[in-house]
Parts: sequence; C-alpha cells; structure tokens
Amino acid sequence: MTTTEEIKNVVLVHGAFADGSGWRRVYDLLTARGYRVSIVQNPLTSFADDVAATNRVLDAQDGPVILVGHSWGGTVITEAGAHPKVAGLVYVSALIPDVGETSGQQYEGFAPTPEFVIDIGDDGYGYLNRDAFHAGFAADVNDADAAFLADSQVPVNMAVFGEAVTVAAWRDKPSWAVIATEDKAFDQAMLQHMASRIGADITNVPGSHALFITQAETVADVIATATNSSTKVTAEAGAR
Repeated sequence: MTTTEEIKNVVLVHGAFADGSGWRRVYDLLTARGYRVSIVQNPLTSFADDVAATNRVLDAQDGPVILVGHSWGGTVITEAGAHPKVAGLVYVSALIPDVGETSGQQYEGFAPTPEFVIDIGDDGYGYLNRDAFHAGFAADVNDADAAFLADSQVPVNMAVFGEAVTVAAWRDKPSWAVIATEDKAFDQAMLQHMASRIGADITNVPGSHALFITQAETVADVIATATNSSTKVTAEAGAR
C-alpha cells in the first residue's frame, strides 16, 4: 500500500539585483490556495553563501518542497535542489547550468542584451544601472514600482557568475520553466535553450525579467502544477 504526502511547501529564491520582497504577489496567491510559502533572502556575496541560505530554509520545512528560482536563483536551486526535501524545481526566467558549468558560460553563443546594463564597482559588486533599470529589468512595471525596485536593489558579487555548480538537481528531479518572452536580461534563445536542454515543462508568458511581479498569476499556477505533478510522481515511485 502506497501513502502519498501531499506537497504543500514552496520555497522561493530571488535573483541578483533584487531581494525576496519581490515575490510578494506570488506569495499571496499561493498562501491563499493553502500553500506554506517560505522566501529565501540571498546575501548575494558568494555562490556558497546563497546555497547555504537556501538550504537553511529547506532544512526548516516540515515535508516535501517545490523549490523555485528566478534569474541567478536558478543557479542556486540547481545546486540546493539536491536537498532531500526538494521534490521538484521551477525556473522563472532563470539560469540553468549543468555540473561543472558556470552561470557565465550559459551566455556563450547567444546574443548580447544591451538594455541590461550592469555597473561594477572597484569591490567587484555589481548594480544595474539606475537609468537603464526600468527598460532592462522591469519594462512592464509602472514607473513608481520600477523606481523602487531600482533604488532597493541588492548588489551581487560578480564573481558568483564564474563559479561552477557541483550538482545539477534537475537531472534527478522534475522541472518546470516559466519564460518571459520580452525578457531583456537574457537572449530569448538562451532561455529557451536552457529550459529545453533539461527537459523542463515550459510555459511562455509575455513579460519582462520582472515576471515574478507582473505575471505572478502564471508563475503561481505553474508552481501549483508542479506541486500536484510531483506528488503524483512520488506516489508512482512509491508504488513501484
């Protein structure tokens, strides 16, 4: 006899130049459906630090989890997704490296993104250029919200994009991808290639790199689909 533990836990991981508060709309939509949602606050100081921050949140979960990452958060969940509580992965316009690959290598062979302008300080930390932020990161967000996002952005240690992942959780766990078709942070062909390469179930949606805000309903729907599908996969595996 097989017993199935329903997946009700979701952990959200933000990307570079942002913090966890950007997930608020997704959080509200999922909690209204009865999910227990936790949000990681990445320090963005090193790859190891961000993975450790995510693992601390995963350790605190009371059952199986769907792990969600936006942008740089995709690299983080690729590594942290090996955690035994993680049942599935959702990539939201995210980087998806393989074992031994860096985030920076994902850009090779794809078109540049001139509207996504990063200013790097002498200390090696990068901010998105204030004047280019609205067009490059959040073109479909209103002026006031875009200004707030630009002024509250968290700098990232640019060295993280040169650090290789040591495990690719998507090789062993089901994956979904939500891709913004007007994303200016990544070449569209790059996003489609990364998601297709891992065999992710792909949902394309009109929107900017800030789709976790402007397309929160679609993102929440895909996460809910992942919880339901991963529960079924777990049940089937138990039956065998």
